[in-house]
Amino acid sequence: MSNTDTAVKNTLNTGCRRWNATDLGLIAVFAALVAGAALVPGLAVNGFGVPITFQTLAVMLTGLVLGPGRGFAAVGLYVLLGLAGLPIFSQGRSGLGILAGPSAGYIIAFPLAAGVVGWLATVVIRRTTKARALWLFLSATVTSVVFVHSLGVAGIVLNTKATLEQAFLSDVVFYPGDIIKNILAAVIAVALHRAFPDILVRRVRRSATQPAKA
Repeated sequence: MSNTDTAVKNTLNTGCRRWNATDLGLIAVFAALVAGAALVPGLAVNGFGVPITFQTLAVMLTGLVLGPGRGFAAVGLYVLLGLAGLPIFSQGRSGLGILAGPSAGYIIAFPLAAGVVGWLATVVIRRTTKARALWLFLSATVTSVVFVHSLGVAGIVLNTKATLEQAFLSDVVFYPGDIIKNILAAVIAVALHRAFPDILVRRVRRSATQPAKA
């Protein structure tokens, strides 16, 4: 095993050991939040039947509030439960068959997006004190474009007969709603950080002040 592999493994093991009952409870609560957002009736506005839902709001909020590890775990738990057969995907769908549909790319992107925006949230908390909601909004928007929309378009192309241009144009209709949802996610996240700083803010500050180990 290489030194890099060992370092990554040790980092993951250390992170898991630091999770306590509260962390596991937060993971479960936010997984349920994403599931609840998916069950709100969506509006199918593109030609491939991919609906507009509150899922992206819940996914981004999860990452912004919990940080990278727990955010990825919460949304990953939601995805795994849906693939296992619980009807918690949009429109009450479930099972592995969802991976053969036009929504596959979006669903695969959700845990990745939660992890990435969670990491960006820790950077924002560590380096900023003013206009934090703006930076969190920008973090969520960049993550949404790079991961959710890109993988969503790729899923449409792979699982339908659509061209890349057709898939991209069908995805563009989600952008206005995502901007609004990212604004809401950032504002809510800042409010939660202020009300419950132990969830992420103090954790980030403690890690920033700990001396590096050789």
